[in-house]
Amino acid sequence: MDHKVETKWTGQMSFDSVVDGHTITMDANPQVGGTNKGPTPKPMLLSSLSGCTGMDIASLLKKMRVEVDDFTIEATGKLTEEHPKHYEKIHLVYHFSGKELDTEKIEKAVRLSQERYCGVSHMLGQVAKLTYEIAYQQELILD
Repeated sequence: MDHKVETKWTGQMSFDSVVDGHTITMDANPQVGGTNKGPTPKPMLLSSLSGCTGMDIASLLKKMRVEVDDFTIEATGKLTEEHPKHYEKIHLVYHFSGKELDTEKIEKAVRLSQERYCGVSHMLGQVAKLTYEIAYQQELILD
């Protein structure tokens, strides 16, 4: 399967990118000539990484019959100082909340996503050190 994205300049530092029929506006910060109409490209990589691994985990948890009330991924990237600036380190924090969380299965799903299924993790891992952690917020069950 091949993917094709068309990106069109819309003036100044702004671009509209059509991805699978959805338009995403990217822009630069005003300090560098943009008008801040959308996110900058590098953080979009972190968003793609979060979405990729998140979809893997959601699918795996469904197959494992694991229920969670909420699931959030926080991605932080550390850029190099010199050009071309790129992420040298990326850290993911997976936040899960719910009642009676099956932490063993959740950890397995996260590990499988990172080590086997997430293509974005695989690609970014070629140029950056990827690390992750899992945080739980278990709801108390009161009788």
